[in-house]
Amino acid sequence: MLRIIIPLFVFISCIIQNNSFAQSFSLESALSYPFPSELTAASNGSKIAVAINQKGLRNIYVAEAPDFALRQLTHYTVDDGREITGITFTPDGNRIIYTLGGDHGAFDETIPRNPYAYTTAPKIQLYSISFAGSESMLLDEGDDAAVSPDSKTVVYIKNNQVRVAATDASAAPRNLFYTKGNVGGLQWSPDGKKLLFTVFRGDHSFTGIFRDSASPIQWIAPAFARDQSPRWSPDGKHIVFVRRPAAGGKPDSLTAPKHEPWSLYTTDVITGKATRIWKAPETLRGSVPATNGRYNLHWAADNRIIYVSYEDGWPHLYSIPATGGKPTLLTPGSFMVEHVRLSPDKKWIIFSTNTGPDKNDYERRHIACVPVDKAAMEIITPGIGIETFPVITGDGATIAFFSATAQRPTALAVMSFNGKSPKLVGESLIPKQFPSAQFVMPRPVIFKAGDGKTVYAQLFEPANKLGKKPAIVFIHGGPQRQMLLGWHYGDYYANTYALNQYLVSKGFVVLSVNYRLGIGYGYEFQNPGSVWNNGASEYLDIKAAGEWLTSQSFVDAKRIGVYGGSYGGFLTAMALAKDSKLFAAGVDIHGEHNLMVFAPEVTKLEQAPDAELSRKLSWQSSPVAYIDLWTSPVLIMHGDDDGNVPFKQSVDLVRRFEEKGFTDFETLVIPDETHHWMKFSNQLKVDEAVAEFLIRKVGGKK
Repeated sequence: MLRIIIPLFVFISCIIQNNSFAQSFSLESALSYPFPSELTAASNGSKIAVAINQKGLRNIYVAEAPDFALRQLTHYTVDDGREITGITFTPDGNRIIYTLGGDHGAFDETIPRNPYAYTTAPKIQLYSISFAGSESMLLDEGDDAAVSPDSKTVVYIKNNQVRVAATDASAAPRNLFYTKGNVGGLQWSPDGKKLLFTVFRGDHSFTGIFRDSASPIQWIAPAFARDQSPRWSPDGKHIVFVRRPAAGGKPDSLTAPKHEPWSLYTTDVITGKATRIWKAPETLRGSVPATNGRYNLHWAADNRIIYVSYEDGWPHLYSIPATGGKPTLLTPGSFMVEHVRLSPDKKWIIFSTNTGPDKNDYERRHIACVPVDKAAMEIITPGIGIETFPVITGDGATIAFFSATAQRPTALAVMSFNGKSPKLVGESLIPKQFPSAQFVMPRPVIFKAGDGKTVYAQLFEPANKLGKKPAIVFIHGGPQRQMLLGWHYGDYYANTYALNQYLVSKGFVVLSVNYRLGIGYGYEFQNPGSVWNNGASEYLDIKAAGEWLTSQSFVDAKRIGVYGGSYGGFLTAMALAKDSKLFAAGVDIHGEHNLMVFAPEVTKLEQAPDAELSRKLSWQSSPVAYIDLWTSPVLIMHGDDDGNVPFKQSVDLVRRFEEKGFTDFETLVIPDETHHWMKFSNQLKVDEAVAEFLIRKVGGKK
């Protein structure tokens, strides 16, 4: 196949602003970007759909060939924090099924959330809408939908069990079948006669097949194991799945890294015979992959099984015959792959990656593709942009993806699969007065932590170079994240990127730190020793960031602040508690403060061999352990319906401040809000509080 590779800069128009703009901009204007998510394509034809959040108004937009002009399909008009997720086409392309509500990103996504403070109980609901345009029809409460190949019915999860409804709401929803445990991973067989699923039962899980109400469930090679991620073969006669050992056994070390084993099995659906075709290397690198999509398991053309493994030190794509044999490394090199998709003809893998012809591409994302049977990877979107979440239309002709730059926020783009005719189709939704021209271009910097480890960061500098500037260290959460040289593809970090640009406009130098534990720099960087509650060595990278700033001639060493959320909030608290002389003030957003909640009990008869050491390290890794050293002013913020970091973590810190008599702290509590600031008005309130506090306590322009 002849592929024509065209640099992405030929179609990225960086929105040239006219000279009538003032030299400053409001924070609200910086946050007024439309944020796209949930990009999907119909399995046939050229239709695509995407969810777009415009200042809290979340709606579905659709487009199709040849022009791919975006058309708004739903018309939600209230900033109430209800997510739109799980956008799924019926195979005929005539309808779209989607989920409204919930917090997809919380540790328990089944819990409804109510950031708007409605007086009725919140729900997670499944809707259906015609692609041509109509009113959305409520099908049922539920999530994780899978539409049958004939487009007539949809199965989904409600109360951890499987329900079924008509896609056009012509029949009442009902339970499809019952089984003990929590069901997930619903997949129809290619002929639409069988339903594949996984059921989680605590320390083990099974893969099952449902045929009809008169037939018992067929359990696929049940074992004392955790079976996951099953996939049909294209002919529906076989299944491939991941097998991991069941939980349990003798208590093992809590402080030493250990291999997490996993294997790939195939099963004949008729005979039920299971065959192991691959076993992960028994090394730390060969452990269960911790990356987007985790295993990224696919049954591709020519009877090839595709998966992701870190076994060579990077999260790479591998291909192995379904009968077993030696795997082929499809993507060799010092880079990562994520957002992995299989083409409709199952001959190509398309994905985003942090490599390309530019020397700084390790802190970007570009779209790449590779055939399923050989290492012939090609970068489709070279340049200085950020391109993510590719999908291929059902006819195989078009790639749709998200595109951003350092100055232009993320927008939907399309291009032909052969690399021709790139087009930015989502740019029209960016407000005309959006202050892109006033955003600075961050540059990468690298320095060393106190223990010699390499630290990566991006430096944002004000246009005015005169004098020494106050500075801010920004710490991302996760921690398995990577901040980029441009607008981030995650909604939480698109927001912080905009906030960092606003802080720069107020005269701050901003250093965004990619500390150890993050993605993008290989297995050892992502899996270092003595981290989190085993020593918090990652804090050394944050301290190094502050010290690097003090060594810069353009920074006022006495005015260095710090802020971050979630894991970044934890590290912000560590910075202020352990190094108040270095960090003048900070904003701790829903961070962890007392890690003793993760420490093992000491009353059990059978203990891990290092249980006492683990408890000691958990305390030494907690910001509250250093509260007597904490003198820098801090703003503490938390939503009290946080599904990721319990609200009590901030309660604990505040109470300790009160008991100590420390008064140089301020608080902001957002009732009914989640970890992800679901309402735009709440997000704006939080960001304004961050900026105001840092300007007041550290310096900068009001």
